[in-house]
Amino acid sequence: MKFIHLSDLHLGKRVNEFSMIEDQEFILIKIMNIIDEQKPDAVIIAGDVYDKSVPSAEAVELFDNFLVNLSKRELKVFVISGNHDSAERIAFGGRLMDKSGIYMSPVYSGNINPVTLTDNFGEIKIYMLPFIKPINARRFFPDDEIVSYSDAIKSTVNAMNIDISKRNILVTHQFVTGANRTESEDISVGGTDNVDVSAFANFDYVALGHIHRAQSCGGEYIRYSGTPLKYSFSEANDKKTVTVVEMNEKGNISLDFIPLTPKHDMVEIRGTYDELTLKSFWENTSYNEDYMHITLTDEEDIPDALTKLRVIYKNIMKLDYDNKRTRTSNEITGAETTKEKTPFEYFSEFYELRNGQPLSEEQATFVTDIIEQIQEGK
Repeated sequence: MKFIHLSDLHLGKRVNEFSMIEDQEFILIKIMNIIDEQKPDAVIIAGDVYDKSVPSAEAVELFDNFLVNLSKRELKVFVISGNHDSAERIAFGGRLMDKSGIYMSPVYSGNINPVTLTDNFGEIKIYMLPFIKPINARRFFPDDEIVSYSDAIKSTVNAMNIDISKRNILVTHQFVTGANRTESEDISVGGTDNVDVSAFANFDYVALGHIHRAQSCGGEYIRYSGTPLKYSFSEANDKKTVTVVEMNEKGNISLDFIPLTPKHDMVEIRGTYDELTLKSFWENTSYNEDYMHITLTDEEDIPDALTKLRVIYKNIMKLDYDNKRTRTSNEITGAETTKEKTPFEYFSEFYELRNGQPLSEEQATFVTDIIEQIQEGK
């Protein structure tokens, strides 16, 4: 059986105040072309369909069109909610769509009924586990000691009663310990969101979402597909791909990675103003279309530099200076502002100042839960 693993579409996302909706529409067409070429049996979308829990009308329409086009191919489609999604909105209409072969993860209720697919080698069980927090799992497993995200995932997986003689696929959205992050992901309050890879030992393939850089974690078949587009300049050198998984008899899996070419790439360049405005430097590149992070190395600020540079580089997202002054003062100059600390970080620093020692792991978990409940309006 062949399936395509996607995740983290983040439809409706804005990067440095640039709307990405046209880029996302473009890349979904590219993905559909790959689907038509590869002819998979199923498509998996491992969370963060949208960038916000209340997505824009444009984002909803874009995903609706994508699902309609997938349904026309008579594919099985599996979609779970991620930390950016509203689990209730992703689940809406799920029982109706099941009949069309489109499976939307329900809100987690303590029990996951797998979807069973069949090929020449027998059954494949697909388990859809949306993004959950320890506080969500404790409600259903009161007898388990659930302190961390890792504890929560282990409890939910144990409750699945997996038959390891079958081929089993898990679709989930979590941060696996050791995964290589980028700047475009949300870091969990207090950094307590790590999940130990041992929780996934009984699955033949784990289709992960949440981390934006494609990679394996603790095993070749425990994988993040990564985002289909670059959402930060920390990904400028990344190559975005579609992950194609071919699953034959148990223990026989092969992977392929089909490159994705975006409408606009993300590029970082640096040099003096005079160097970067030389026609010989930019005329044979795509820089006039790409999303740009430009670092000027001039010792003196260039008056109205951003406006002048946009004559050549019309999609500048970020402008910095790197010179003696900025290195000495350790200031960041440009369109982006320094990211504020999280509420947990403020509380943690305050606690340590008052008590002369950091929060314990148990205290950190307790504070994290309280902050999350406040943020969710509970």
